[in-house]
Amino acid sequence: MKTFTLIIAAAMVVAGPAVTPAFAATASDYAVGPQYDTTHVYVPQDQFDTFVASFVATFGGSTSKQGEFQVTPTKSLTKSQLVLTPSGTVSVFGFRTPIPYPFGDERTGYLVTDIEAAVKSAVSHGAVRRIATFPDPIGRDSVIQWPGGVNMQLYWHTAKPSYAPLASVPENRVYLTPDAAPAFLKGWTGFAHAHVVSDDKAAPGAEIGEPGKTIRRVALDSGYGAMVVYVSDGQLPWPYGRDMTGYGVADLTATLAKATAAGAETLVPAFATGKRQSAIVRFPGGYIAEIHSDTAG
Repeated sequence: MKTFTLIIAAAMVVAGPAVTPAFAATASDYAVGPQYDTTHVYVPQDQFDTFVASFVATFGGSTSKQGEFQVTPTKSLTKSQLVLTPSGTVSVFGFRTPIPYPFGDERTGYLVTDIEAAVKSAVSHGAVRRIATFPDPIGRDSVIQWPGGVNMQLYWHTAKPSYAPLASVPENRVYLTPDAAPAFLKGWTGFAHAHVVSDDKAAPGAEIGEPGKTIRRVALDSGYGAMVVYVSDGQLPWPYGRDMTGYGVADLTATLAKATAAGAETLVPAFATGKRQSAIVRFPGGYIAEIHSDTAG
């Protein structure tokens, strides 16, 4: 969750002194829409362009204009660019300076209608602020943490951006133990007005690399998009737990072929899990992602 968030690169409109929000919250649900929510991807600055090209070649879509900005409240400099694909958006950062704390740990950036109210609501639902709300050239931002160490950035724009709906809403993939899962689920569902799509308390552990074990899998949906929470003993083999986002595609085989041709490495070959085919890949620069498609029947 970069300071003036991922979308700063896409909407480099230098805001004036206006402080009136461009839109108002309704019924304390501060979500704007999943097309405005992005995974934050940190890559070595010398692999920045390679990653962006690989991600676009795999999923299609377009990019914002690349720039170099200070995206933290303290002095720093990073390359920054948005990659907008039909399967989800990523905000890419390639720092030229050391990354100031606590940036780099946040997994996602969520656009909200009212930053101060959203942060207050998150705290009331069990989150803690990792950094106080701060201004950026086009809005305001904050970094928060939920039980279990789930870090995210909330951000607000003075001028509301306008992005097309996604063809497939990506999944925020959260791995927790039973110690943290109840508090996280209670807090997130309360804050996000999320509803439970499914709650399988006896899902096969093979889904997260633990064959022979049983796990709990909770699928959630909200104005912030999809989320799947895996509750297990935490004894995850590589690379499970490093995959922050799952991307839905129409044809997994074809997408994996594109990824390979674009320099990505398949870490977990495609396998069947329920009515889904799933694989995990690592893109140039180190970003690890799950990719899936639904199966017939």
